[in-house]
Amino acid sequence: MVERPQLAFVNFKKGSFIIMEGDQQADRFFIIRAGKVEIYKEAEVIKEAEGDILGPGDFFGVVSTMSNHGHIETAQAITDVALISVHKSQFEGLIQYNTPIAMKIILQFSRRMRYLDHALTQITLKGKSEEEGTSLLWTIAQFYDRQMKKSHAFYCYHRYIKYCSNGDNISYAKERLKKLAPYASEVRLEYNADEIARSYQKDDIIFSEGEMGDELFIIKSGSIEITKYMNNNEVLLALLKAGDIFGEMALLESKPRSATAIAFEDCQLMIVTRLNFQRMSETQPQIVARLTQLLAERIWFIYKQLSNALIKDPVQRIYDVLLMQLEKDRVPISSRQIYECNFGPREFATMVGIPHNDISILLSKLKRESASKSIEIDKETNKIKIINVDYIFRQCMVYRSIRRREMTREVNL
Repeated sequence: MVERPQLAFVNFKKGSFIIMEGDQQADRFFIIRAGKVEIYKEAEVIKEAEGDILGPGDFFGVVSTMSNHGHIETAQAITDVALISVHKSQFEGLIQYNTPIAMKIILQFSRRMRYLDHALTQITLKGKSEEEGTSLLWTIAQFYDRQMKKSHAFYCYHRYIKYCSNGDNISYAKERLKKLAPYASEVRLEYNADEIARSYQKDDIIFSEGEMGDELFIIKSGSIEITKYMNNNEVLLALLKAGDIFGEMALLESKPRSATAIAFEDCQLMIVTRLNFQRMSETQPQIVARLTQLLAERIWFIYKQLSNALIKDPVQRIYDVLLMQLEKDRVPISSRQIYECNFGPREFATMVGIPHNDISILLSKLKRESASKSIEIDKETNKIKIINVDYIFRQCMVYRSIRRREMTREVNL
């Protein structure tokens, strides 16, 4: 049984800085009891729906605290404020004994994640899906059909018929479903509502973008790839491993899936449904805490990616993305170990926003120009390897210093 947290109450005078962007001591977050707090960032890429001025009942600093990364924003008191201070070690207790507050944090995280993910898609992939919601299933089914991924096409046609029974393309979808019937045995369509675990084989589709869902998944073994349909192409967003959680946004917000999940290898998954999620917050707060940590990690990473989108120089963007990966995996800057990324040049080009044909040329150029070999592409795995972690860090610091001077010059013009 988790102990009831003994929360601290703190006060700040008008004008005081409560947290500072870049501060690595992010071990607690704050809930506002009285007063107002302004939130801002050094480089504001998009305006968030929640706004910059927070009041009683709002909270801040949760992303950095729960992701174990440095602060991504500055919070300043614009009136005298009274705050509740929550140490990250107290979060499980907050979930169990103050469920409404914990659920408010999780639901806000989910909405924030969906909003930021949409913004990042628009900026980095320079486009948007042709449709939204369940009607997107038709487009994705046709895409898989053309790509000869017949079992995936069967799954998406089936889901389109299920969720869009009055859709314009329903007759054609039924016709294609009959012709793809030989692939039905490779697809799992229906499940027992009481299941708490499920197995998938390599390349099985778990759910499709645009599909309705009321489950989230915890990976017990194996790995899952998360993809998104963009500009008539399938883009890899993430490769998840044992211990990761996915599918949470559809469960929390009752909205269509925002991405597709496919088994990258044979895997075992734990199932959490909407029906037992509330009960789990009371009986297994560690799982809900893990979900919050995962959402915080994703939001932190998207902020970094959005900031990266401001960088005009492709070489600077390459170094910045590599440093993001090192920070994400908490690789010590002084580390002399070789770090192998879990992506190759093609995926890296998408992350950096550089044409696929240009990325190898740029990577080769960086390798030649660096004082010592810092980046290479593994010939066997075709994955990008960072040979000199410290060099990547130092280059990023140089470029960030240059960018700050340029931004200051633009403001003063």
